[in-house]
Order: sequence, then structure tokens, then C-alpha cells
Amino acid sequence: MNRLQSSAIKGAWINYMATEEVDPRFADLDAWSLTSAMEAMWEGQLAAVAAIGHALPAITAATEAAKVALGDHGRIVYVGAGTSGRVAVQDGAELTPTFAWPNERVRFIVAGGDSAFVTSIEGAEDDVDDAVAQINAVRLTPHDVVIAVAASGTTPFTVAALQHAGSFGAVTIGVANNPGTALLASAKFPILIETGREQIAGSTRMKAGTAQKVVLNLISSGIMLRLGRVYRGMMVNMQPTNAKLKRRAEAMVTQIAHCDPSHAARSLEQAEGDIKTAVLLALGVDGVDAKTILKDCDGNLRRVFAELAVNRDRHPKGAAARNRGGAVEP
Repeated sequence: MNRLQSSAIKGAWINYMATEEVDPRFADLDAWSLTSAMEAMWEGQLAAVAAIGHALPAITAATEAAKVALGDHGRIVYVGAGTSGRVAVQDGAELTPTFAWPNERVRFIVAGGDSAFVTSIEGAEDDVDDAVAQINAVRLTPHDVVIAVAASGTTPFTVAALQHAGSFGAVTIGVANNPGTALLASAKFPILIETGREQIAGSTRMKAGTAQKVVLNLISSGIMLRLGRVYRGMMVNMQPTNAKLKRRAEAMVTQIAHCDPSHAARSLEQAEGDIKTAVLLALGVDGVDAKTILKDCDGNLRRVFAELAVNRDRHPKGAAARNRGGAVEP
């Protein structure tokens, strides 16, 4: 693709875009009292979040497809330009510390490259050649999930990247704040969040950006729920890499295994910081058995406890020997 093709992508889809229009209600916003302006902008943020409700079925469908595709090796690839790109990076950067999602399984394709994370790179959003080159460099497979975000839904870089990603069979998800746009048409799973006009016309870091952040949070968190990286509302895949997180990990083991904090701390140390293994050790499961059953159950604690319960019922004596008193978290 060249810049003429870039213009064609954008031009073919230019229609009424609410995010770019001046809202008559706020035409004199700069003349209002600061208190009134703040209230209006706050109300706009609430409206942006409320707008997501209509898209929940589409968000859920995209999340389910992503979970199925990812398997053991698939990657989550975020695509965006400008504000949308930085919102995407913010979501993806949190996957490793929150869910211990491997760094090598999250990638960012941003107009202007890494420097655009913190600096505006003018003109980068029109560079479709760079979009194609960055997609090629990632070497996508059908196990990868590509999430592209653009408030306008017409950003040439983002549209071109998503279209090219589709040619590799990747699961493609498009998030836009304007209907009938190229990004949504190019996605296997289009997600439209109609946030309408901004109080400051075209400033999509406000309502549109807020909605994008929530949608990406929902998708990524939903994927991790389905992959068993959350148990009873706790991020049990988290790595205790500092004092605060170590305390949090010990509290999780204490709560799940119904043991005292000192026993939880010892189990966590024995498990070398792995919370799930520590829980099983705290319950009296043998270390080798703990690793085996976690592997067999894809690390999903609910499946682990169900399996232990079945084994206990089938072989009560053997289960008691491996698991003191046969104690199994329900």
C-alpha cells in the first residue's frame, strides 16, 4: 500500500463523524464557569461508559473467540495510532504484572513506533506502508488476536494493519466510536461504541478514549478469566515481585486454602512464588502431584479442585494420604 491507497482508505469512508463535530450545547464551554465546565465534562465521561452497554454482546463474542484462538502460544496484538494507540498500550502493558501473561505473547503495533508511546508523531497515522511492515514483522498466525482501536474508525494506519492481519487468519477485533467505518468493516469482530460528540470537538482522548479503555479492559480481563488466570476474584497468576505483592500473594493463599498466614507464607516460599502451587501445598497436596494436576488442568484452579474432589471420592484412602484429611477447596 502507498499513500494514494492510504487516502483511498480514508476517503472512501469519510462520512458524518460525531467525534469530530462541535456539539452546540458546549460551543461556549470556554466561557462557562470552571465548576460548570467540570460538571459537563464529568457527565460526558459517565455517558461514554454508559454507551458501552449496547456493545456488550459484541464484546463478549470477541472475547470468547480470542480465548479459543490463543491456546498455549497465541499472542495478543494491539494496534492503534495517537490517543487510541496509547490507550491500547496502557491496557496491554498491564497484562504481565496482573496476570503473568508472558511478555512475548503481547505485541504493540503503533503508528510512529515505540517513540509514539509518549510523543505525538505527526503524519504517522497515514503511513499504511509502515502498518503493513509492522504486521509482517510480527509473523501472525491464526492463533493470534489482533485488537485495533481508532475513534474515527478511518485511521489509515490502523485500518491497513487490521486488514493485513486478517490475511494471516488472525482473529481481528476492531473498536471504533463512529458507525459505518472501514475499521469495523475490516474486523471479524467489530465493536462500535457510539460516544457521540466530544465537549471539545475532536478531542477523542476524552469520551472516546475513556470508552476505549473500558472496552479493552473488558476484553483482556475476560480473556484472562476464561484462561483460568483469575480465581474467585483474585489474580492468582500474579508474580509476587515486591513486598506489597508478596503480602497480597500470601493473603490469597491464606484465603483460598483456609490456612493461617504463616503456613501460607511457607507454602509460597516452597512454591517459589507460584500462588496456585502454594495453595495446593498449603492444602497438603504433594509438591509433585500439585505440579502435575495444575499442568493437566491448564492451571485452572476450579478444574484442579473439581479433579481433586473426584479423586477423593473415588479413592478416599489414597486421596487422604496425598492430601491431609482430604481437604479440598470447594
